Amino acid sequence: MNTHELYKKLELSPVIAAAKNEHELEAALNSEAEVIFILQSHLMELAELSQKIKASGKAAILHADLVKGLSSDEKAIDYIKKATSFDGIISTKPAIIRHAKKHQLLAIQRFFLLDSSALENVERQLKYTEADLVEVLPSVSPKIIKQLVHHSKKPLIVGGLIRDKEDIMGALGAGSLAVSTTASTIWSI
Repeated sequence: MNTHELYKKLELSPVIAAAKNEHELEAALNSEAEVIFILQSHLMELAELSQKIKASGKAAILHADLVKGLSSDEKAIDYIKKATSFDGIISTKPAIIRHAKKHQLLAIQRFFLLDSSALENVERQLKYTEADLVEVLPSVSPKIIKQLVHHSKKPLIVGGLIRDKEDIMGALGAGSLAVSTTASTIWSI
């Protein structure tokens, strides 16, 4: 899958289902979400998880930093590309993002916005990221989302603490391409 295909899926359904376990994955597969983030997993289940998602016609994105039994380094990306069907990865690490891009995997760089210092740091780093998309957590005010969209020059995903339609509409209205959430009750909004 390339970025154009991912953007089309997110235009159809801008709510990304984020799953942390098998039960949540089943709900995500049955939802209207076109993109699924696997947030927690272990090495032995990666191939099966990715195949299930791909068989459903949805985009499969793995949080590479949170795979038990797989170190978060370049060899992990080599393994993900060779042994699974994931379309892309999420990581907080720029080196992992770069290596994923070398393997033609979609790359989403995740940033945590804890305070104004973190926001300034993210704005500096956005100039250098090679990621296809940027994800920020937790959800922030529409004013901050607009500021990040302006600075990033990359499509923005807002995640963390997205709980209802109002949160979704606020993030999208401020310029975010999509939102990611573990709240299964809003995956089909």
